[in-house]
Amino acid sequence: MNHPELIVKARKVISDILYITIATCDRSGQPWNSPVYSAFDNEYNFYWASWKENQHSKNIADNERVFVVIYDSTVPEGTGSGVYMRGIARQLEVKDLIEIIKSLKLLYSRKSKKTRKPEEFLGFLPRRIYKFIPEQVWINSEGDIKGNFIDARIDITADILKK
Repeated sequence: MNHPELIVKARKVISDILYITIATCDRSGQPWNSPVYSAFDNEYNFYWASWKENQHSKNIADNERVFVVIYDSTVPEGTGSGVYMRGIARQLEVKDLIEIIKSLKLLYSRKSKKTRKPEEFLGFLPRRIYKFIPEQVWINSEGDIKGNFIDARIDITADILKK
């Protein structure tokens, strides 16, 4: 379904908000939620740097299925927009060196800081670069059922992931 105004809204939230919230589960199914500073590429793949021993990092190693939310909480109550994404996440490794370099440029240019070297995220050092690939994307949309406000979700997967 084509919702051009919602696509514009979703892209604005994604570009304006620096943190994504990642929902993961451990081996026993216990949920974990983590906000992380992130950047994204032209295909709306998201990247972040995390300590490999953080709970969300360990959970991703065990279960690549994650849920990500980006919510604009900078606006008055009842006016915020959220982008909700289901997909897969993984730790980038030495074989992904070109992608690690790309992700570091994206991350550090977003902060207006000097890009770090990829070696700082490999080998014995503690932090790694992670990648999230969305498979399904929604944005919130308000509605009304018999005079009651509802916060609905509109699937915008096909439209937002188009180039």
